[in-house]
Amino acid sequence: QPRLVESGGGLVQAGDSLRLSCLVESVRFFSSYPMGWFRQAPGKEREFVAAISWDGGSSEYADSVKGEFFISRDNTKSTLFLQMNNLKPEDTAVYYCAARRDAVVRGVSVVPVSASEYDYWGQGTQVTVSS
Repeated sequence: QPRLVESGGGLVQAGDSLRLSCLVESVRFFSSYPMGWFRQAPGKEREFVAAISWDGGSSEYADSVKGEFFISRDNTKSTLFLQMNNLKPEDTAVYYCAARRDAVVRGVSVVPVSASEYDYWGQGTQVTVSS
């Protein structure tokens, strides 16, 4: 069972940047897993932020973060990243990384955007953006 450990969260001011990391432990083939970032603000549902294919060749973003957030991965270090620029108070949330076992469905490399498509989750890291 893979273990996902997020880090890099914190308290920042509006306009600042943060880089989140997600180390995937106890997994032999991290490079075979599509990965994603989700977030959950107080009193709200967990929502999709960004996702990336197993090889990093494809990515998807929520409309609310396009152009400001960038997802990437280092398969040699079993680590997923989320670069967040120009942060806003509405970005305040707990950020979770997630991994999916199956990278290819019907011959197509998947980039899952729904939480239900992921098999493993981290515990989350808090990001707080003050105005």
